[in-house]
Amino acid sequence: MGINLHHQPNHPIGIIKQAIYDYFEQGSPGVFKAFDDMYPVVACTANFDEILIPADHVSRSPNDTYYVSADKVLRCHTSAHQAELLRTKQPAFLVTGDVYRRDSIDATHYPVFHQMEGVRIYGPEDWEAAGLEATAFAERELKSALEGLAKHLFGDVECRWVDAYFPFTEPSFELEIFFNGKWMEVLGCGVMEQVILDKNYGEGHKAWAFGLGLERLAMVLFDIPDIRLFWSDDDRFLKQFKAGDLKAKFKSYSKFPPCYKDIAFWVSPEFTENNLCELVRGIGGDLVEEVVCIDNFTNPKTQRTSNCYRITYRSMERSLTDEEINGLQARVRQGVAEQLKVELR
Repeated sequence: MGINLHHQPNHPIGIIKQAIYDYFEQGSPGVFKAFDDMYPVVACTANFDEILIPADHVSRSPNDTYYVSADKVLRCHTSAHQAELLRTKQPAFLVTGDVYRRDSIDATHYPVFHQMEGVRIYGPEDWEAAGLEATAFAERELKSALEGLAKHLFGDVECRWVDAYFPFTEPSFELEIFFNGKWMEVLGCGVMEQVILDKNYGEGHKAWAFGLGLERLAMVLFDIPDIRLFWSDDDRFLKQFKAGDLKAKFKSYSKFPPCYKDIAFWVSPEFTENNLCELVRGIGGDLVEEVVCIDNFTNPKTQRTSNCYRITYRSMERSLTDEEINGLQARVRQGVAEQLKVELR
């Protein structure tokens, strides 16, 4: 908290954010209001209930979400501010901020990343003038705006829409673009569920909403191979990017060797992979590049299940010593046994 990469104009996250802000301002001058400093600790009601996340949804679990207290969390998405801003009668807004999720460890996942939420609201005069039913009008405007955004960021790319499900929109879609020879998901979106709009903004309106991950877009656009790089203060990374330049491509400045360490244990009913990753990251920090299960079997006699995980340690700035990694791995083994209640093998 408090680093605010999206406030840094020459950082890849800040560059993507500003490019999106510029696109909406150019297309609809003065319409969208931008919010990028909203506090990341939010009430559970805002993070879940007000946007219709079901009571039994997996995202409510402490295994997936960082709970600050029984009724407050580190926001999982910028949608946590949607109802709050609707109540202020903002007709169109963009919310950018850091969001937090307990997740796996690999080149594309990190416990904190950045999202942008966009919302636009329409009245009867809008869809009546277009000669369309309200939902059909909102869907048309949504798809037009977001296809334009994709082309603004990635050039004249082919777009396609995939039907999706999100609790807070209906109908819901994912936008994919054909980029670098393959289809890639860009964002999720849809026509806002009417009950959210009616309750928080007022009846008689329609709205669309979208959400996108800034790291995901920046990694593709700038050829950044590892999500940990966004948090580097190394000038060899930072000086490769400049505000307003969407053409920059990351040039690798080093590739230090990895160090692999395996850990095997009999799992307990309480064990979850997210808890393992959280523990390993808490000890190894950004020296941990990946945690992956490489073997799994169940003993036919005892019915006990054994997992073997491979932890990849690698610094992006220096070579690691055996002594250093052996020390970290010893702490990992001790923590796994004591905190995760599993039996080491």
